[in-house]
Amino acid sequence: SEFSELEAQRKTLQLETEALQHKKKNLSREIGQAKAKGHSSDDLLEQANHVQKELSDNEKALKQLQQKLHALQMSLPNLPAEDVPDGQSEADNIEIRAKGTPRSFDFEPRDHVALGEGLDNMHFDLAAKLTSSRFVVMTGQVARLHRALSQFMLDLHVREHGYTEVYVPYIVNEDSLTGTGQLPKFEEDLFRLLKPVDDSDRGFYLIPTAEVPLTNIWRDVILDADQLPVKLVAHTPCFRSEAGAYGKDTRGMIRQHQFDKVELVQCVKPEDSWDALEKLTHEAETVLDLLDIPYRVVKLCAGDLGFSAAKTHDIEAWIPSQKMYREISSCSNFLDFQARRMKARWRNPETRKPELLHTLNGSGLAVGRTLVALMENHQNQDGSINIPEALQPYLGTERIG
Repeated sequence: SEFSELEAQRKTLQLETEALQHKKKNLSREIGQAKAKGHSSDDLLEQANHVQKELSDNEKALKQLQQKLHALQMSLPNLPAEDVPDGQSEADNIEIRAKGTPRSFDFEPRDHVALGEGLDNMHFDLAAKLTSSRFVVMTGQVARLHRALSQFMLDLHVREHGYTEVYVPYIVNEDSLTGTGQLPKFEEDLFRLLKPVDDSDRGFYLIPTAEVPLTNIWRDVILDADQLPVKLVAHTPCFRSEAGAYGKDTRGMIRQHQFDKVELVQCVKPEDSWDALEKLTHEAETVLDLLDIPYRVVKLCAGDLGFSAAKTHDIEAWIPSQKMYREISSCSNFLDFQARRMKARWRNPETRKPELLHTLNGSGLAVGRTLVALMENHQNQDGSINIPEALQPYLGTERIG
């Protein structure tokens, strides 16, 4: 493999470099001794200059090799967990459970675009005028509904599930994106800032998900055992170029360059991470349970796993207009993959030594897709939308439209 070849070259070069360093040291001693005795050291100085040039060339080549090896290591994905099913694509994912029965309509249901435009509250042409395609302007009742969903999700996860709410920057540096696995492999999916935010030569990017700033809170940190588990939640906009999604979901809000998400991130002891994944998945599901939206949970096959994940549960909400389930949350256990890149550790009280943490995250949920699912599943024939009971206190109404 390329890695094995590069590592063999590095070892050879390392040994040659060490031999030259040793030779340089001996020559320096011999030159000193010759001068002390009043002898000519011209030949020795010529040898030393030749060794120094060889050594400089070797050190430069070694540095380049190490950079190549590091870049290759950074491009290697996490290994799938043992119980992750084999498969090449989403067609090979396995359904774990389904909740709720897709509604049988006695009229032809509209999609969220028609519903939003019918309410005069969802404007894609206006967003295209302001920016480009894959953006939306929401106004009036739909804008309020979108905000209410975010508030509802945050309150649920803080009050019922024990998360701490965090406000984070929407711009992060290269180190943060490298730590969670977006860089260097997926730069084309990111929006990079042309103007840096400080005087450094580092790159800065808009966040593709709150996972990046939240997880990197623990970069270069050693936590005590009594600080674990840590459970954080944040509501942020997310920015993605959708580089590999040309022509997909061009209608509506399913796949946009800017969308809101309520993100759940956990940092736990290694022995607790598999239980934590199950609990985190159920916490995200609770949002759909309370909003009375049918959904299913699937276990991703190896070919559909994300770069950093060892195991992922996708939660997919039923979308009536498409007559199919669509992903609304991915809940993943990364084991120590991100922690290794970030040097995020905890001090094991039994050994008193720092060990790598395990990190997890999941959407709790993607706000735009939840809005889509709610509008379509709870629509009426006249284009109005019923508001689920759990959300009514946030809107002060049982129906919009």
